[in-house]
Amino acid sequence: MKQLLALMLLLSVYNLCMGQEKTTTVRKSQWVDLAATIGNSQGTAAISYVYSWKLGRKKKLEAGLGVRFTSMFGEKIDYTTAPAKLSRTNTTPFLIFFAGQKTVNWDTLTVQRPFVNSLNLSANFGYNFSSRFSAVFNIDLVGFTFGRKSSAILTSNGITKAEGQAKPAGFNALLTGDLDYGSLNSEFSLKYTLNDRWAVRGIYQFLFTEYKTTTIRQTAPDGTMVDRFRNKANNFGAGVSYQL
Repeated sequence: MKQLLALMLLLSVYNLCMGQEKTTTVRKSQWVDLAATIGNSQGTAAISYVYSWKLGRKKKLEAGLGVRFTSMFGEKIDYTTAPAKLSRTNTTPFLIFFAGQKTVNWDTLTVQRPFVNSLNLSANFGYNFSSRFSAVFNIDLVGFTFGRKSSAILTSNGITKAEGQAKPAGFNALLTGDLDYGSLNSEFSLKYTLNDRWAVRGIYQFLFTEYKTTTIRQTAPDGTMVDRFRNKANNFGAGVSYQL
């Protein structure tokens, strides 16, 4: 009888531990994701790692942090004047999304062969409609960029100047809208889970990349000398995710 009671106690402890482990597993997830997109004269490839927590009573909400490496490549891409004080009528954070555009201040830097690689910390959010379907949003927060120098042409008031060594902006920071600095990737996607490990995504991507001039500058109407130029791209693609 004592042996039977001891065995039952051990089984109870084991089942309790397994139940706690299962509950913990359900509350969090880790993913490795590969994605590719294409847009107007450019394409991207990205790999990311995401650690997220499931929130709420039914665990339908997810929030987490990740690390993402994004490569953008293209040919003859137009970059326009980047500083927010020149490109927008209002530079208040968040309200800048509703500000008008000062196109009169825009000059265009046409980069012949851009190639930009960014490594950023990302914020990730999701909502699980069911065990199979979910919506996912992610956005880069801060990081750094390296890439290829390229020849470029700066067009200002109908006058063109040659730039032989345009280079990607090295620092990235999410500051909202045109206040942002550098190269930042954001995605909205619909995800379908195939099994316990694999899932596929359809992706809409909004991508900022920046190039800086090194030998010439734009002279803005207020006299500001500008060396930062930004491209905003709307791309579409697909991704595949693996749960660790």
